[in-house]
Amino acid sequence: MKVLGIAGSPRRGGNTDLLLAEVIKGAVSQGAETKTIILNDLDITPCQHCDACFEAGQCRIKDDMQMVYQELEKADGIVLASPVHFMGLTAQAKAMVDRCQALWARKYILEKPPLGDRRQRKGLFIAVGGMKLAKLFEPSLATVRALFKVIDVDYAGDLLFSGMDEKGAITKHPGALKQAFTAGQKLVEA
Repeated sequence: MKVLGIAGSPRRGGNTDLLLAEVIKGAVSQGAETKTIILNDLDITPCQHCDACFEAGQCRIKDDMQMVYQELEKADGIVLASPVHFMGLTAQAKAMVDRCQALWARKYILEKPPLGDRRQRKGLFIAVGGMKLAKLFEPSLATVRALFKVIDVDYAGDLLFSGMDEKGAITKHPGALKQAFTAGQKLVEA
């Protein structure tokens, strides 16, 4: 099984990264092959809503998103990790999600499998937010659930932690890193 970790945080080594690393370690402990991509290190132009993808399900913009498409296609498990910025995903994560419009076109316009085949894939969402609001994660959850639905990835769950603003605060949360490790193990289970 191949698990793709997608780091949506612009801050390296922060709470979101620490949780994603534990999920990946959990997946590896179950024999998964893993890869993590750091969106902040990539050149991903925002979707231009040109509808060129309606022709063949391919985005006309040739940037690092082309590699992301390939990694999504190879993955059996996808872990998207993003802190909450202004009640939603980071700009880096949202740009990647929006560029999946080409995959939407494959599925809904061209009636083809969005990731090239029909094998079952599972997805996990990790989010950390500084505020302690009851509905802090709802906008991000709506976006991630929509993405997974579009690309035919079964929503396998999420890890959501509020009140974690300071870098490294997640290490003081009782059980958070263990929960992440266990979630990575479960993602690989049949």
